Amino acid sequence: MDSPLSTLDHDLLTAHMINHLVLMTIVAPLMLWGGPGLVLWPGDPAKSSRGFHILFLCSAPAQRVLRFFKHPVFCWLCATATVIGWHIPAVFQLAMRSRWWHDAEYASFLVAGLLFWWPVFQPLSSAREWPRWSTPLYLFLATLPCDILSAFLVFCGRVVYPSYLSAPRLFNLSPMQDQQCAGALMWVSVTFAYLLPAIVITIRILSPLDAHSQQAERVALQRLSSRSLNGSQAEVL
Repeated sequence: MDSPLSTLDHDLLTAHMINHLVLMTIVAPLMLWGGPGLVLWPGDPAKSSRGFHILFLCSAPAQRVLRFFKHPVFCWLCATATVIGWHIPAVFQLAMRSRWWHDAEYASFLVAGLLFWWPVFQPLSSAREWPRWSTPLYLFLATLPCDILSAFLVFCGRVVYPSYLSAPRLFNLSPMQDQQCAGALMWVSVTFAYLLPAIVITIRILSPLDAHSQQAERVALQRLSSRSLNGSQAEVL
């Protein structure tokens, strides 16, 4: 059964935008925060919280594939491509006409959200493969494509998605006003959702108390590298 917001998708672009924002900036990070091990199997899959032993995921090729999908560059590109791609007018109209494509759109926003937030919410106990200062930069750069898209919707001066021209007028909003409201909502929401965590992380990095955690991460990384080297030597023998 559709949510109340989903029933307004075909009437208000603002409602449609709220659904996108909820999936990417609320649902996805809460899923990772509540149970990251059940979403992307960080670290050794054989030692997951529920004790699953997945031989395939423990193999070296599978681990390389997982590292690729969890790399910040891939996560950033995937999230950006999802946001921009589904807002291309032809693609957007396709999702509005087809229930299957509409569901695929929502599913892709959730998956992209999980990938995007993974570099930010990765467990502190795992060794990081990239510097901690890269996370605030990662979040700041993620706001730029959304800001450009939002600014276009607000200031372009025309209705971008024709399906809303014939939609019922709700809340006395014209199609142009609805589009501007959706763009402004995305602009403000993404700015707060991405930049506030970036500020908090930056403060933690600059805090003297954080030196101990950084040292612990370096030790964990050294242990991981040593374990990988010993495993490679064992395979050669």
